[in-house]
Amino acid sequence: MSHGGQSMVATLRRVLVCAPAAAGWGDPERAARAAALGYPSPPSAAAAAAEHDALRRALLEAGAGVDDLPPASDHTLDAVYTHDASFMTDRGAVILSMGKQARRPEPARHADFYQAAGIPILGAIEEPGTIEGGDLVWIDAATVLAGRGYRTNAEGIGQLRAMLAPAGIEVAAAPLPHFRGPEACLHLMSLLSMIDDATALVDPAWLAVPTIELLRERGIDLIEIDGAERDTLACNVLALGGRRLLAMEGSPSTHARLRAAGFAVGTFPGRELGRNGGGGPTCLTRPILRGDAALRA
Repeated sequence: MSHGGQSMVATLRRVLVCAPAAAGWGDPERAARAAALGYPSPPSAAAAAAEHDALRRALLEAGAGVDDLPPASDHTLDAVYTHDASFMTDRGAVILSMGKQARRPEPARHADFYQAAGIPILGAIEEPGTIEGGDLVWIDAATVLAGRGYRTNAEGIGQLRAMLAPAGIEVAAAPLPHFRGPEACLHLMSLLSMIDDATALVDPAWLAVPTIELLRERGIDLIEIDGAERDTLACNVLALGGRRLLAMEGSPSTHARLRAAGFAVGTFPGRELGRNGGGGPTCLTRPILRGDAALRA
């Protein structure tokens, strides 16, 4: 198997990343546009590279094969957050449509990667539909929760629903709060991370009541983050399989809650990519293959 796994928590076998150098973090012209992208401080290419290298080592140590998105002249710094521009199913990849205007070229670069890798493309979200991968959460193999906010609109959700319906997959819309408006990035995965088949790490103060009710109806236990650690991306946790989790440093109270619940939590430094860039380990990784099947080249 080269792709698939309709899960956020099955063993991570293959993952796509984009190194900061490939996204242009060392390019003065692209770095100068960081403020327009929403970065509160000037980006540090060296710090981002060191943090991304630590992420790569953790993924390899967990047994995942790591693929690299090639450099592209139309990448912005945000291209490091590979989770957002595409979505994986057992039948192939879905090429998404970015709600953030500056990131509009990224889905085409993901399509190029899948074509070169021999991974089938199931379809693509077309304008005026928008969906970003950070708003899509598998809560089981036949259900996708789609955050409805400023980055993912009703048209995009409708297109994805029609695309996945023939495979018997339900796409349920999850309303998101206004937060700081359209220019701020608030994805569903900022508020909800599945960490095993029956457990989610959540920021309940920001989740809508229908979303919490749906999770409880499906028998999913909820572990709450420490609200004081919201700004350190405490809810952004990557499941590696087998109750192993990967998180950024900086949320010790939340990590203690996870360990008390029986999860093994590994961490890596992420101040530049997380605090400045605004993305955690789930954002930095696009899972291509999850499950118990061995990875085949």
